[in-house]
Amino acid sequence: MKTVLVIGGGITGLSALFELQKWKKEHQSDVRLVLAEASDELGGKIRTIKNGEFIMESGADSIVARKAKTMSFIQDLGLESEVVYNDTGRSFIFTDGELKPIPEESVFGIPASIESLAKTTLVSAEGKVEALKDFYTKNETFTKNDSVGAFLEYCFGKELVEKQIAPVLSGVYSGNLSDLTIASTLPYLLDYKVEYGSIIKGFAANKEKFQSGERKFLSFKNGLSSLIDAYAHRLEDVEILKNTKAVSIEKVNGRYLVSFSNHDGLEVDHVMLCVPHSEAEKLLEDHELKQEFNRLKNSSMISVYVGFDIPDHVLPLEGTGFITADSDSISCNACTWTSRKWKHTSKTGNLLVRVFYKSSNPKYSQLLQMTESELLQFALSDLQKSLGIQAEPVVSVITDWTGTMPNYSISHPKTVKEIEDKLAISYPGIYIAGCSYYGVGIPDCIENGQRTADKIISTL
Repeated sequence: MKTVLVIGGGITGLSALFELQKWKKEHQSDVRLVLAEASDELGGKIRTIKNGEFIMESGADSIVARKAKTMSFIQDLGLESEVVYNDTGRSFIFTDGELKPIPEESVFGIPASIESLAKTTLVSAEGKVEALKDFYTKNETFTKNDSVGAFLEYCFGKELVEKQIAPVLSGVYSGNLSDLTIASTLPYLLDYKVEYGSIIKGFAANKEKFQSGERKFLSFKNGLSSLIDAYAHRLEDVEILKNTKAVSIEKVNGRYLVSFSNHDGLEVDHVMLCVPHSEAEKLLEDHELKQEFNRLKNSSMISVYVGFDIPDHVLPLEGTGFITADSDSISCNACTWTSRKWKHTSKTGNLLVRVFYKSSNPKYSQLLQMTESELLQFALSDLQKSLGIQAEPVVSVITDWTGTMPNYSISHPKTVKEIEDKLAISYPGIYIAGCSYYGVGIPDCIENGQRTADKIISTL
């Protein structure tokens, strides 16, 4: 009997086991499926916290609806009736001491029409004129493995990128645009430039994909943990070991002996490493692999949820949040107006916001030294300066994701490929999977789990 072990009970591992279980039933296989999770909860970076009237997500807070619609996991898990969508509204950039709207008909701050470029208040007249070069510059050298920041500056000029695009795109992908590839962010930008001769023209020709009025994100009535619970409920033919931390993997008689800190070792035939790359590297204790794993980089983030006993219409503008550009007056990188964006998160419509601090923040090292009480006061100060909110909070949740946010640098795809090649030669049957390697979005992780499961199935 073959044994497949998945290490890490996040969304990638759960989706992989779901696929493996389906195959096992269809083929009446006697393969043994085991999941080992170091903590007492499944879900990884997906965790819903309920406190009073508020629903808060300590990690990911939504799923990109466009990606989910092309996949079947919601139907497969019977969650259709639980789906909720975000309320649409303007997003803002906090700059020069005030909130300025991100233009309508823009995608990640990139103008999707000439009107959007003309009407922006974030860029000077000179910057707008420079951005028009998108219509006449040709791409002759850029590939999808090149810097998305350099490509955007080539197409639109420096000012539009620095003042309007970078605050949005860097916020989404947790990195400096000069260090991020086109492939790992928005690969279709290069396709549009090649096909239409202009990114703006490309957006115009494909505007149905990027309708500003469309609800772009989805969640579930009781939070994203509903997705984790649904997977766990359906894995009835999987041995789930919680509070079981893997500590080493070694070859034994053509199989792998996996040792745990508080559980008997397991001899297995296939292993999926659905844990951060820093943890995967420790399990194998291989010098060559260690060098490759160490080339992968992580960034960090602290998020602070704050709930108030005041209605969310006290917010100064109709919108769903802001991103901070270079500013001396506030320190947060972004703020989501959660109760405005997600009605299900506040039963009575009281104000719930989420404030973000990223490791790129000059004050991040200072924040790491603070207690939770001090972090809360720091966030309240930013809310007072940016939104004029002076009320005392009734709920707060602080989450520290230090060193756990993947950063897809230009060399990232090459490094991942080299790790996979070395594993295939030296450790056949061991696979890497998850957001450390293949994308941070929930649909990306689910798809990666399914693809990795298919690799294992092809050998069973």
